[in-house]
Amino acid sequence: MQISAKLSVIMAAVFAVLCFAVAINGFTSASGVDDPVLRADSLGFAGFWAFLGTVAVVFGAVGVWLLRTQKEGDHP
Repeated sequence: MQISAKLSVIMAAVFAVLCFAVAINGFTSASGVDDPVLRADSLGFAGFWAFLGTVAVVFGAVGVWLLRTQKEGDHP
């Protein structure tokens, strides 16, 4: 299965939004946890999702850059 470059950018954006939504939910709900170990674990979990969202943004930006720098005769 092959996907186009435009579709990969859209998929990266959707994945980034979902990751950042999970991260924001994790960061906001961590303040309600009384146990310091559980709080640290939940902040680590939210940080991991924020990292995944950042990776998706970087790959989406690379995809946009590739689309803009591609010459007309380069694609099959």
